Amino acid sequence: MKKLLIFLFITTATTTAQTVYEPLHRDISEYLGRLAQKGVIEFNDEIKPVSRGYIAELLMVADSLNHKLTTLEKNELEFYKKDFGIELSSLHTTYYLLPTEIDSIQKEVSSKTTIAGKDPYGRYRLFSYEDNLFQISARPILGYELGSKDGESYSHRWNGVGLYGYINRSIGFSFDFRDNRETGLYDAQKRFTPSTGISGIGYNNGLEYSEIRTHLTYSWDWGHFALGKEFIEWGYGESGKLVLSQKSPSFPFLKYDVSPVKWLQFNFFHAWLSSDVVDSNEIYNTGSVIGGTHRILFREKYLASHTLTIKPTSGLSFSLGESIIYSDRFEPIYLLPLIFFRAADHYLSRQNNSAGGNSQFFLGISSRNHIKNTHLFGTAFIDEIRTDEIGDPGQEKNQVGFMLGGSVVDLPINNLKLTVEYSKIYPFVYMHYIQTQTYANALYNIGHWMGSNADLVYAALNYKIIRGLNTNIWVQAIRKGEEGNPEMQHTMPQAPFLFGLRKNYIDAGAEVKYELTHELFLKGRFVYNHTEVQQPDRVFVKDSFKEFYLALYYGL
Repeated sequence: MKKLLIFLFITTATTTAQTVYEPLHRDISEYLGRLAQKGVIEFNDEIKPVSRGYIAELLMVADSLNHKLTTLEKNELEFYKKDFGIELSSLHTTYYLLPTEIDSIQKEVSSKTTIAGKDPYGRYRLFSYEDNLFQISARPILGYELGSKDGESYSHRWNGVGLYGYINRSIGFSFDFRDNRETGLYDAQKRFTPSTGISGIGYNNGLEYSEIRTHLTYSWDWGHFALGKEFIEWGYGESGKLVLSQKSPSFPFLKYDVSPVKWLQFNFFHAWLSSDVVDSNEIYNTGSVIGGTHRILFREKYLASHTLTIKPTSGLSFSLGESIIYSDRFEPIYLLPLIFFRAADHYLSRQNNSAGGNSQFFLGISSRNHIKNTHLFGTAFIDEIRTDEIGDPGQEKNQVGFMLGGSVVDLPINNLKLTVEYSKIYPFVYMHYIQTQTYANALYNIGHWMGSNADLVYAALNYKIIRGLNTNIWVQAIRKGEEGNPEMQHTMPQAPFLFGLRKNYIDAGAEVKYELTHELFLKGRFVYNHTEVQQPDRVFVKDSFKEFYLALYYGL
């Protein structure tokens, strides 16, 4: 009876607002996604990152319904409860306790300091402090990866520091900095891979670069506002995301998310992107030979995006979003969250295409557990489309992309997950004839990593053996045509899908990852790559190579 009262309170009470974004690479998102597609919880994760406070609420619900979990999922739940102890302790309820019992528990854990040991919730931390006003946790970031690419050695080491915390439960903050060095057969460009793009410099036969992510948030019961530099993802898909992905480096933004009722959510952000286009009007002589004789500035580039998500019933959501890339100067009109960006662009440009921005529309659908233990999802991305010319082969201009996918868990074996996805991106999607308005940040696509004029079929089997030990086997096949150029983008009739000389890729891989304790990982990975590159005489030249990696890291 006591458990039932707690669960009813969890589902009806207003929880204390807390927002610190959980990094996108953490396994907790995959764990909650599994529970959501089994119908145990409702997980609103089409736009990520989500907050640690929100994750803590979901862990509480899962704990109240742990009879629906497998033995392994129960073990994982206990593991994650230790990691989210700060957030759980700040909610209006706590495990197996009625609200009247909370004050005494909070007093017991107030003013607690942990240095290189277990915090009050049983989680090892380098440093943490907690009282009724202020909480902070800090960790080192250390990692080393050794591998072989096509028979040549490769190494990657990284180190840094990360921290996060809260002030008065309404203000959240985080900081994550890491320095990287790659040596051996490294990919300095990281173009045609899902790996995040970098801006590095060659030094002592290696590549060096740094990464930083940070944010400051203010939260209330039904929303939050954030200033930060983070990754933002939009949509589902293990093989890549069409709208927003982690392909480009993280970018600075201001952002707010609101959900005034359970069935409605609105998200908005405005971001500052890197154009990498030199402003020739701003070049001037420095009078010095140190570092170059001329000072240069890059053209300004911005991204505004908003999304409306409707959840008509449990496990089902529909999302409609719009974004615009604009450049050269900041336009305050794009801070208006409810304005139609395309109409605002028409107002600013006076209907002159050369004076306007580059707008996009996108749609998403997600269905969880309407078919037992199954998640079905899809995304459509519309860069440009002529609806009045549909059916006229000579005048159609359909620069769109779509992705369809699904996964099923625990069938027929507990803790086993099967995923299948298909993505197709038509020619010239993400491109623009004005260099500063391409759908890119620092010259890396902010959408799907494979770019336009390509399609992809992906399948994966994921199996969890014990708590923290995860195995994954996957295979994908890609067909990629030529990118073309902006002039071709506006030539009628439109170039067909997969036009030009083609490249075919078949990749298969296996990965074993073990989280020994919180944030301490040992990982092994093997990848087989097969490529076929078409020559001008239409003959395909084939090649293949293998990759192997072993990594040990903490504080990822």
